[in-house]
Amino acid sequence: MNVSQAPHQQDSSAADSLSLEAGPGAVILYADGACKGNPGPGGWGALLQHGANERELFGGEALTTNNRMELRAVIEGLQALKRPCQVHVFTDSQYVQKGMSEWIVGWKARGWKTADRKPVKNEDLWRELETAAARHHVSWNWVKGHAGHPGNERADALANRGIDASS
Repeated sequence: MNVSQAPHQQDSSAADSLSLEAGPGAVILYADGACKGNPGPGGWGALLQHGANERELFGGEALTTNNRMELRAVIEGLQALKRPCQVHVFTDSQYVQKGMSEWIVGWKARGWKTADRKPVKNEDLWRELETAAARHHVSWNWVKGHAGHPGNERADALANRGIDASS
């Protein structure tokens, strides 16, 4: 059984929770998931940036998969935004990036089945992500993981904190 823990939040500025949505410009969301074993203990991390303001979020589950944590990271990041925003999502998961920018249309047209008519894995989280993304204008961007990209490295560190917090 998967047991979610409440997300941990850490603001690196004294601004309130609406600071990420205030003013012009897009919100940048770096999201990552991690798992020790697959399945195994997992964690997710999200770094939200808007101008000089940042917000870190992380959480985890005792028994999960890496793909579920990748999805959860983006869901939690988008849900943390209090009003509609332009959001640039950066993920090292092609599963998430292609899922939202390419595959989801076909899955829905086929009644949440893959091209070979098998049920879509993690359908519950894909539906939750679709709902969270619908509030915003989102661009889906892939970055190579563990390649020194500062935002991705921070999201990865948060995901690993999520594993520790769920243990």
